[in-house]
Amino acid sequence: MMRINKSLKPADLTSKLQRFWQLSDQKIHLIENQYDESKGSPVYTVDGKYSTRGWTEWTQGFQYGSAILQFDATGDFKMLETARRKVLERMAPHISHTGVHDHGFNNVSTYGNLLRLMLEGKLPFNEWEKNFYELALKISGAMQASRWTAIKSGGYIHSFNGAHSLFVDTIRSCRSLVISHLLGHVFQGEGDIKINLLERAIQHIQATASYSVFYGEGRDSFDVWGRTAHESIFNVKDGNFRCPNSQQGYSGFTTWTRGLAWAMCGFTEQLELLDFISKNELTAFGGKEALSSMMLKAAKATCDFYIENTPTDGIPYWDTGAPNLYKMGDYLNKPANPFNDFEPVDSSAAAIGVQGLLRLGKYLIGKGETEAGTKYFQAGLTVLNTLLDEPYLSTGENHQGLLLHSIYHRPNGWDFIPKGSKIPNGESSMWGDYHIREACLYLQRIINNENYYTYFNCLR
Repeated sequence: MMRINKSLKPADLTSKLQRFWQLSDQKIHLIENQYDESKGSPVYTVDGKYSTRGWTEWTQGFQYGSAILQFDATGDFKMLETARRKVLERMAPHISHTGVHDHGFNNVSTYGNLLRLMLEGKLPFNEWEKNFYELALKISGAMQASRWTAIKSGGYIHSFNGAHSLFVDTIRSCRSLVISHLLGHVFQGEGDIKINLLERAIQHIQATASYSVFYGEGRDSFDVWGRTAHESIFNVKDGNFRCPNSQQGYSGFTTWTRGLAWAMCGFTEQLELLDFISKNELTAFGGKEALSSMMLKAAKATCDFYIENTPTDGIPYWDTGAPNLYKMGDYLNKPANPFNDFEPVDSSAAAIGVQGLLRLGKYLIGKGETEAGTKYFQAGLTVLNTLLDEPYLSTGENHQGLLLHSIYHRPNGWDFIPKGSKIPNGESSMWGDYHIREACLYLQRIINNENYYTYFNCLR
């Protein structure tokens, strides 16, 4: 399990953050100068060069969002202008895309961040530009909510696999519904029926907590506290849950660690949101106390599972039940080894999960649960401290990726295996690069006593 560094302080990472943003700048310029965007969105690197994968275009928002975060962290206006131009030129199809569950990835990372920066005073205020960003976010949330499957306990945003499929990843797309609702958008269906976007977001969060996360009790008494399933399968005719499943993990009864990380991050940022919404608005959906309890339980469970089932340095292997882990001996009681012969690590899971740990810690400390909150916050610092050093930080001047040893789709065999290696390693992903930037920006703002970074700052 993780060895949490209890003495580490946010400011201790200052010099690492400065180096990180310098490398980040280099990587963004490498992609801008070398990648052929006519081939599609950059997804992951192959031998150090970004490549595409024609599955869904779910990573383009991370590409341009990275440049926006770079501006936020460094004040580089050239980076901002490039990002704004690219968002205008290329992101419109993502706003109206009805075929994916990724609106929170693509559009909150771009339009949401730009609107946030304007409201924070980092961009010059322009009413029409503000209206443009708001309109994009309103429509994006409605499009995401249209991918709806009703079940007996409410409903969920179904994945691109079909109406039967709930992905744990999609909890981060609830942001798009929430933003659209709080911007005052009215989503309408047949006969002009008004569909409450906040209600759909809450029902999806509840479904994820109930079916994607296991607690070792009740229905899951055979299982353990905090494990997650990548996919939950439902009978769409009667609304009944059928079984756990996985697309990118090893199985429905093991934990794909990037899916675990999406849950860690997603539940904690929605916990933070509840303090932003009035109690009266939450009454119709069970009330703030009940909703907070549900989200907090899921956040604690998933973060606990991560801490217990990750090697000592905080970097997980791609799936906690991967079939060849046993060949590595007591692998949880030593640092992760991305160069082993048996199973790859997934640094992108760490980059996503670190925000869950930090945010949960900050949330609990703010609620007076200092001991528990400190544990999670220090765990987050421990993970980030590891990621900001070699072998995870990409220092090669010709490698386009920023965070090394990311895994995309192990079951499909999509990840590049370098010569002389038996497993994928040494490569980057657009989501891993974006989320390590987001985690670093989050911590940097804390160190500098800046405005606390949340996705819903675009509503303030």
